[in-house]
Amino acid sequence: MLEEARKRTTLLQDRMRADGIAKAVFTDESSIAYLAGFWGYLGIEFGRPTMLVVDADEAPIVITPLMESEMVAEMTWVERVETWEDIGQRSWGRALAAALGDTPSEIWIERSSIPAIVRNHLDDTYPGVPLKDISPVLGAMRMIKTPFEIGVMKQAGEIAGAMMAAAHDSLAEGAREFESALAVIDAGSRKAASFLTDRGWERFVSPMIHNLQIMQSGKDASMVHRRSGVKAYERFDPVYFCFCNMAQFKQYKLGFDRMFHIGDVTDAARDVQEAAIEAQQAAIAAMRPGVLAEEVAAAANEVYRRRGYETGYRTGRSIGVAYLEAPELKAGDRTVLQPGMTFAVDGGISVDGVTAGRIGDSVVVTETGTDYITHYPREILLSRA
Repeated sequence: MLEEARKRTTLLQDRMRADGIAKAVFTDESSIAYLAGFWGYLGIEFGRPTMLVVDADEAPIVITPLMESEMVAEMTWVERVETWEDIGQRSWGRALAAALGDTPSEIWIERSSIPAIVRNHLDDTYPGVPLKDISPVLGAMRMIKTPFEIGVMKQAGEIAGAMMAAAHDSLAEGAREFESALAVIDAGSRKAASFLTDRGWERFVSPMIHNLQIMQSGKDASMVHRRSGVKAYERFDPVYFCFCNMAQFKQYKLGFDRMFHIGDVTDAARDVQEAAIEAQQAAIAAMRPGVLAEEVAAAANEVYRRRGYETGYRTGRSIGVAYLEAPELKAGDRTVLQPGMTFAVDGGISVDGVTAGRIGDSVVVTETGTDYITHYPREILLSRA
């Protein structure tokens, strides 16, 4: 993983030189993981920034709090790790100033994700110095996944498959939503652990599946991003599982969704779910090199229109080390699909307060079409008990 990260940084430096970019400051966790190979786990914003400064011609610099520097130094290939402390003269502002130099003519940042504390510091410290957006440069690199990256994502797909099988096995009349969530976490963590060792860089990679389980059941199935609660399942309940904030491995994140029904399915719920599956499959069938992103969305939208449902905001999104990358499968996005692009592709219909149809998979664009990264039956799914 670290050698891959080093190669990416070298490629980024080549592109920076070609574009006349001297230095760039990366603050987004996914970007730092992509280039430097390390990340944290807390998921809490303390106002204590970690930064990666990439110079077009010199070795990159990691700037991190002193208390986390030991782990950071072990996880990254970057040799220069500068530390800072919360009190005293060794502030992160001074460390950043040393990395940027006395009189930068411009500073390249991740405009849409830079923490406010860092943006405010740059505005105050370097008045009049243009802040330009490095995100499109790195984003263009991240669009196309290497065979190594696709291999990691396919391991994430196996983990997601174990999670979905556990979700399916947990369903029965009288069982409760949070019990399904616990089963998902256990199965996913055990599967992830099977891919890891306790040596070298991997000893810092936690197998634990975390974040709240997104799921809806019964009349709440039409809601989006509801969390698991204590509701008990009843016969004919639709039950929807979304793993988009949980199915990940070594920072690579997938989209993966399935809808189940307890005991049996009503005719109305069957119609909605079949429409969602048909729309998703139409989108995936349209995906191949040379096709525009918006044309994939149009294929799904045609199914929704023909079956009498409203079209959604988008049919899919690019996936990788961030939850949302570019491009998106939606009207107006004219990005040309290329081999190595990876997407979460969804079918989704909501009938407010009644039911919903949902399905989602992750795929990679190949030379001739697509290859699935996630695997589970794409049909009407009933509980087994």
